[in-house]
Amino acid sequence: MKEKRFTTKAELRADEPTDNETADTSTDNTDTDTNDNDSKGKTLSGYAVVFNSPSKDLGGFTEVVSPKAFDGVDLSNVLMLANHDYSQVLASVKAGTLKLAVDDKGLHFDATLPNTSFANDVYEEVSSGNVDSASFSFAVAQDGDTFTKDDSGNVTRTINSVKSLFDVSVVAVPAYDSTSVAVDSRSYEKFMNQTKEENTNMEKTIIDNTKEKTETRSFENYIRSEGEQRDGLTTEGNTAVVPSEVVTPIFEYKQNDANLGRFATVKTVSAPSGVYPISTNSNAILATKDELATIADVDAGITGVNFKVATRAGKIYLSQEIVDDSEVPIVNEVQAQLQKLVNNTDNSNIVALLKKATKSAITSVDGIKKAFNVDLDPALNKIIITNQGGYNYLDQLKDSEGRYMLQTDPTAPTGSALLGAPIVVVPSTLLPDETDGSFPLFVGDLSQYLAIFKRNQVTTNWQQFDSYSQGLAVVVRNCYSVIDDKAMVYLALAPASAATPAK
Repeated sequence: MKEKRFTTKAELRADEPTDNETADTSTDNTDTDTNDNDSKGKTLSGYAVVFNSPSKDLGGFTEVVSPKAFDGVDLSNVLMLANHDYSQVLASVKAGTLKLAVDDKGLHFDATLPNTSFANDVYEEVSSGNVDSASFSFAVAQDGDTFTKDDSGNVTRTINSVKSLFDVSVVAVPAYDSTSVAVDSRSYEKFMNQTKEENTNMEKTIIDNTKEKTETRSFENYIRSEGEQRDGLTTEGNTAVVPSEVVTPIFEYKQNDANLGRFATVKTVSAPSGVYPISTNSNAILATKDELATIADVDAGITGVNFKVATRAGKIYLSQEIVDDSEVPIVNEVQAQLQKLVNNTDNSNIVALLKKATKSAITSVDGIKKAFNVDLDPALNKIIITNQGGYNYLDQLKDSEGRYMLQTDPTAPTGSALLGAPIVVVPSTLLPDETDGSFPLFVGDLSQYLAIFKRNQVTTNWQQFDSYSQGLAVVVRNCYSVIDDKAMVYLALAPASAATPAK
């Protein structure tokens, strides 16, 4: 994995052209202005890495780079950048404008700057002393780092072997910061297993900050670069895997009032298809067993539910203004649109399966009572699902004494319950009235009726959708299956008379 570190004692210098370089440029007869001639031969030098120099506290530990860390490392394709920006290349080893050398102090560089406006700006910033720090991005070799703890409890990470050096940069940030911490958790876990000691602060920095926040930041870079920058992201083919920090809240159905999936049984699967055992029979019993006797066959209440995960694709639209505006929390925008796609997809597929339940026509609340009392197992955790028209009718129901029948239920998405069952409302655009004008109601236990099998991995790919729109093509993989078709009933409520008091 790619890591980035700042070097505060970089000894960064900006040097004027030498006499020979000035003479060479004066013989150039091309038509250039004075500024162009003055910029030729300007150089920067300093240390991208300083060995055995402790970093600042990275969140429970400090870090040093061993003098042997760059032994055998290929430095032939390293770039020098301004602030790690690959659109602002200052020098290149391959082009001969960047020279890297390992000495007793660290990794030294000499760079001859190009004749570009941003290179001149960097040179002036260094010359004036405004910028005096360097940085480097790298990948640690397998088992290339170690953690140690001294008698005072101070933890140090030592970089013993670097696998790859990607770039060295002139930077304006003169310190390590929390966003640059990206440590392979394997070495940390090995250290913790060896010491058998807990370090909460260190664990939070390495695991939480690195694995999630770094990936989320990389995902934002991926979006803003319109799919060009993929460093730090897991990829699958030509697609980028959305970080778990972004998608996990979306799949936490119980925290999402807008999704019927919060009432279903949800199982995460790793295989694309198979059979998943799910408990369904609330009347299962334990059989009496004599000593040494074989356990008798009983109905254990376990049903094998077939699943086959389907690939479902959608579009997240992003305007160029949103992509370009660094102040816009673009990951939050993507998460919000993805949430709507998942909600709509779940609700649409769940409603389609609900409509396969046994259907009956009713004319009053008595029909709902019969379903509760006769058609459904008393042990089920019942809810009522209806559309906007159905809820409006139920909300206005009064008993023979003129009192509204709905009860207050803070746990229900609507805040209301009927006959003790929470009421859930689905938009009428998704669940329209019946063809005869009656209201659809699904009554029963959705968790026992239906299961959602999902694979948490969500992939995206930047696309130009048409001449006017662009954004992320999103792929979600899941499956919707009926567990027990007797756990829900489908009622079509056609009131005999709206003026007749409910019984």
